[in-house]
Amino acid sequence: MIQRIQSLYLLLVTVLLVLTLCFPLGYFHAGANGLEEATFRALGVTGMEGAYQTTWGLFCILLLSALVSFFTIFLFRNRMLQIRMVIFSSLLLIGFYIVFGIFLYMLSDTFTHGFGVGLALCLPLVSLILNYLTFRAIYKDEALVNSLNHLRP
Repeated sequence: MIQRIQSLYLLLVTVLLVLTLCFPLGYFHAGANGLEEATFRALGVTGMEGAYQTTWGLFCILLLSALVSFFTIFLFRNRMLQIRMVIFSSLLLIGFYIVFGIFLYMLSDTFTHGFGVGLALCLPLVSLILNYLTFRAIYKDEALVNSLNHLRP
C-alpha cells in the first residue's frame, strides 16, 4: 500500500494541507511603512487591536481536502474510486483558492494598504500538482491492470 508512489503523494498532500491549516496564509499591511496590521489564517483574520473575523469556510475546505487525501490512501484496492477521490480533492483545492479570493475581496474594504502572501498560501497549489501526479500514477496502474486482463483467456 505505502510502497506505491501515489500513496506517498497522497501522504505528502495530507501533510502539506495540515501545514497550511497551521501557518498564516498572508498578512494585511498598515500604511506605507509596511508593518503588519492583521494576520490572515485559514480559521480567521486577527488584527493587532484584537479584532477577529472568522474565515471558517477556508478551514473547512482545507480540512475536508486533507481528510479525503488521507483516506484515499487506503482505497488502493479500488483504483477507480481512488481516482474519483483525487479529482474531488483537487476540486476542493481549486474551490479553496476561489473562496480565498472572495474573502480577500471582502476584506480589502477593511484593510486598504495591501496584502502580503504567506508561504502557506502556496502549499495548496503544490498539493494540487501532487494530486495531478497521483491521478497519473493511479491511471497508469489501472491501464496496466486492464492491459493484463486482455491477455487472459
